[in-house]
Amino acid sequence: MRIDSCSFGRIVVDGQSYSKDVIIFPDRVYSPWWRREGHHLCMDDLEEVLKDPPEVLIIGRGYAGVMRVPEDLVKTLQSKGIEVIVERTTQAVRTFNSLKGKRVVAALHLTC
Repeated sequence: MRIDSCSFGRIVVDGQSYSKDVIIFPDRVYSPWWRREGHHLCMDDLEEVLKDPPEVLIIGRGYAGVMRVPEDLVKTLQSKGIEVIVERTTQAVRTFNSLKGKRVVAALHLTC
């Protein structure tokens, strides 16, 4: 999968447009991606990701970086052998498109 473009509240993945938060897997897009607390990520929010854990999980914190990603959550994911990259969504998109050869999943908040 490749992210064609991303702007506030909108992302285009392989030609398909989404206006809700997404999780991008190697073979599909999961949308809408809802979190228990909209601007605070918790492990339950990543249930779909953890069914088949990736090598790398990229977390997009939103356009302005408002979504909080607790350090203990990152450490828990790392203890499961997952490399975790947390960035503002615009940078997360660039990182996702640049990573090749690994099983990469991106969980992206598209606003805030």
